[in-house]
Amino acid sequence: MGGRVSEPTTKASQFVVAILAKSGNIVTLYQLDVNNAFLYGDLHEEVNMTLPEGYFTENDKQTEGNMFISLFVYVDDIVITGNDIDEIKRVKTFLNSKFLIKYPGVLKYFLGVEVLRNDENICISQRKYCLELLNDYSMLGSKPANTPIDLGLCVVCSPSEKDNLLSNITKYQKLFGRLIYLTLTRPDISFVVQILSQHMHAPLQSHLNLSFRTLRYLKGSHGKGVRMVKGNELSLKAYCDADLGKCKLNTRSVTGYLVYFCNSLVSWKSKKQATISSSSAEAEYRAMGLTACEIIWIINLLRDLNINVKLHVELMCDNSSAIQIAAYFS
Repeated sequence: MGGRVSEPTTKASQFVVAILAKSGNIVTLYQLDVNNAFLYGDLHEEVNMTLPEGYFTENDKQTEGNMFISLFVYVDDIVITGNDIDEIKRVKTFLNSKFLIKYPGVLKYFLGVEVLRNDENICISQRKYCLELLNDYSMLGSKPANTPIDLGLCVVCSPSEKDNLLSNITKYQKLFGRLIYLTLTRPDISFVVQILSQHMHAPLQSHLNLSFRTLRYLKGSHGKGVRMVKGNELSLKAYCDADLGKCKLNTRSVTGYLVYFCNSLVSWKSKKQATISSSSAEAEYRAMGLTACEIIWIINLLRDLNINVKLHVELMCDNSSAIQIAAYFS
């Protein structure tokens, strides 16, 4: 990746944005798999995330940016894309000379995520992963639930006579580790997973019961995913909201946001705020700040993919006081 995005492994939204950004072009995303990646030893060489000063000659600088190759790396799984098929082949040949590489071909299945595409749409889902999760917890025959959590439900934080601490918390922790990964393509369960994941070290019986309620919801919607439509208008739009004092552990507010690129959902999050907010305006303003950080990150990612996004970016918020505060400091 380029200088603005310098992560050692792929971020979830990075993977989604890359799929959408390249879906409208002729160049396709390809998948590579490194066999026995951990047997190649430690890396002692210096690695430049940006090309060092003096690398380009004057003639090279004139054509800089016309060709690019991007690799999205997660341990030993790699997705490669770019705007030059011949250069992609050269990169694949070079990698094959250094490592034992498998070439599954065009990207269809990556880290438990299925990528389905036609001429107009792309859909990413974790259907197989979800069914395996339901099977492991014997929930394939359960009665489906319509929602992942009851509306207005207050999650209990302290144990009682009727709601004791779990004697074996490992089962609960393993379940939520898998549910957290499932939120990669399931924004509809982000909120309930965010709530219950706070009790990983002291879960109650009611928390486990609610987690199985979430599994029953997944039973009826295991095939759902994120649908992305090709679009010519390269614009970003975001929505954010905050729930004042939603967390019963410390009365912190909860932020939620959605970010759209080309009218397709590419990033989402439900997260507890770092500090306590004294008013709804303050909570909403903090939510706007977190959303703005994600927008900037996505813009930089798109630039590294050689895509210039349309500015300005619309950030939608339903609190007039927070909007006025943001306008005052802009």
